[in-house]
Amino acid sequence: MTRTEPTLSERLADDIVEIIRTENLSTGDVLASSRDLARRFSVTTPTVREALRRLEATGVVEFRHGSGTYVGPGIDRRLLANPHRPQVDSAAVLELVEARLVLEPSIAAAAARARDADGLVQLEAAASNALHPPDGDLRPAVHFHVALAATSGNALLRETVEALLHVRVQEQIEIRHRYDNRTRDHAEHLEILDAVRAGDADRAQRLTQEHLTAIREAITS
Repeated sequence: MTRTEPTLSERLADDIVEIIRTENLSTGDVLASSRDLARRFSVTTPTVREALRRLEATGVVEFRHGSGTYVGPGIDRRLLANPHRPQVDSAAVLELVEARLVLEPSIAAAAARARDADGLVQLEAAASNALHPPDGDLRPAVHFHVALAATSGNALLRETVEALLHVRVQEQIEIRHRYDNRTRDHAEHLEILDAVRAGDADRAQRLTQEHLTAIREAITS
């Protein structure tokens, strides 16, 4: 099989990612202008813009009109969303819930056993997210279930849940719109938080299973 060589814009996209990493830039940091990058790599400005558009499609960079180009949240993701994937339908929403039912109860048990201090701080802060009704396509700054995975102390588990919710972001937004019992959602989050704080792995796993099962029932009813 003949291997296709990367295009100039593909190689340039890799070079820009390398700049982000070597300069220790993180999400929200400003990136050099297209003109400055073009001079740095001895290429044309349109070539830089093409490379940046590639990175924008996976969330590695973000364009802010009138402000510049910034490092996006996709810089550390290992699973990336397909910008051309089909529109959301009921089957895709249910598929996401089913996947979460397989993964997250065991992650909750791991969180209760580890009780990572930084993760617990995030989990406590995110517990109140459920009280806020969904506002269009806006998402919480810290997702409760991502914070739950972070409390396991396992970075790959956190990245896995975060990536799953990013890859299926529109389905997750749809879940928030359909599962609209804010009071119940908040109460269940607090119960999970309490079980994790107490180090009760069995209870944390059971409560997370029941919580996600209730979501599945809500979206299939």
